[in-house]
Amino acid sequence: MSTSQTPRTWFLTGASRGLGAHWAEAILARGDRLAATARDARVLRPLVGRYGDQVLALELDVTDTAAVNDAVRTAELRFGGIDVLVNNAGHMLRGALEEATDEQIRAQIDVNYLGAVWTTRAVLPGMRERRAGHIMQVSSIGGLVAYPSLGIYQASKWALEGMSQSLAAEVAAYGIHVTLIEPIMFPTDLASASPQTRQDPAYQHAREALYAAAQAGGFVPGDPAATADAVLALADAPNPPLRVLFGTGGVDALRTEFGGRLAGLEEWDHLSRLAQGKADGV
Repeated sequence: MSTSQTPRTWFLTGASRGLGAHWAEAILARGDRLAATARDARVLRPLVGRYGDQVLALELDVTDTAAVNDAVRTAELRFGGIDVLVNNAGHMLRGALEEATDEQIRAQIDVNYLGAVWTTRAVLPGMRERRAGHIMQVSSIGGLVAYPSLGIYQASKWALEGMSQSLAAEVAAYGIHVTLIEPIMFPTDLASASPQTRQDPAYQHAREALYAAAQAGGFVPGDPAATADAVLALADAPNPPLRVLFGTGGVDALRTEFGGRLAGLEEWDHLSRLAQGKADGV
């Protein structure tokens, strides 16, 4: 059962596969209620078979704002309110910028970023009214760094990062927490199930650089099932963090990344001062 006084109600997008499937099972196994969404609700039937009325299976395309609003209203009517929103639905487009089509770029932003915007916006009125809630945004270590051949995917996560950090400041007064979950490396079907760009030989070096960066980072694949315990611990934390890495090795990688950024800005600070000009009266 849930460690809380009463069972929580969760709204989880992308509940049918990958990390989301592990999280859905763990949420329900401890006695919480779950509105689980997937593009094809039929794949959620086993959950309904095991947990009955404890789970609400919803077919949802997160890029459809009307459908998102309807799904949230349905969940609120069924369970009386949403305590935890987990924006997990997404895919990972691999390819250089020039290799991606217009449609692929728009779809990446629509799903990974705008999909999270629509669901977040839909749950906020209820959370504000109750003055409680926790919004978990599934970002990526790629939301904090950028590697070649993942620029469009990472742009969607960087957008999610900026929006969510601002959101956290906007809603803290209402007792609502926002957490960006930053998975590092987990063996799921994210890559194989995602659309890919055509491969242009002109960017073979970029693909090779991506693999080299992954190896140089020293990241070790983590256990997807273990992430469920971390998600439940986040939900139970009275003061959850704005950001948390899922997996090991990320802190060292980010220390190098941010240190390099600061060093570069300091090296070119003379241009910053040139651009400033002279203040009035100086």
